[in-house]
Amino acid sequence: MEPELLLGVTDAVATVVLHHPAKRNAMTEAMWRGLPPLLEKLAADPGVRVLVLSGAGGTFCAGADISTLQGSAQEAQELAVRAEEALAAFPKPTLAAVKGHCVGGGAQLAAACDLRFAEEGAQFGVTPAKLGIVYPSSATRRLVALVGPAAAKFLLFSGELIDTGRALRTGFVDEVLPAGELDARVEEFTRVLVGRSQLTQAAAKEFADGRTDRDAHWAAQARAAGDTAEGVAAFLERREPRFTWNLPG
Repeated sequence: MEPELLLGVTDAVATVVLHHPAKRNAMTEAMWRGLPPLLEKLAADPGVRVLVLSGAGGTFCAGADISTLQGSAQEAQELAVRAEEALAAFPKPTLAAVKGHCVGGGAQLAAACDLRFAEEGAQFGVTPAKLGIVYPSSATRRLVALVGPAAAKFLLFSGELIDTGRALRTGFVDEVLPAGELDARVEEFTRVLVGRSQLTQAAAKEFADGRTDRDAHWAAQARAAGDTAEGVAAFLERREPRFTWNLPG
């Protein structure tokens, strides 16, 4: 198969698989270009409530496939930034499911997700210093927000790979699972997310990402949605809530 982005949707969970196994799922130019419109389509789909990003086979993404990039290094970097920003702006919960290598552009995509679950043995690296590339300011700020200034500088200055233990301690990943248990845990956790209020999730995502001017908007949405009344009723009746609010398409 040609390098591509594979999409599957099951029970309101969209899974986007980076598929380029010949090069450990390194992102080709076509894959970088294809990610933003794919995310735009999924964001507008009311049947999708959660997005999972993963890699084919036993690895997540080894970076960019430089051999496929036709323009300058600057143009290639701009493609990666557009894909990263589209992923970060996705309005529903996103989770990177990481096995094997998560390096360079792969780490950039993983950091743009809301959460990262990793299998023991995965390795992470931010490697522009190995190529003499200036890492984008947006990606640098996102990395600093995720792991803190010191850990971000360690990764950026050295380009060294870190293991899952260090990634967990620094905050780059949220959970580490034993070998063979990652897929089941991701399936279990995404079911939890699907059952929760999308209204709460969407507002929390905006607030956590620094939007400070939307309190009135979300208060109005909450009043109109009925999710709060449903949540309280379900709690009192000891049943699972049936939330109905969806992001506008």
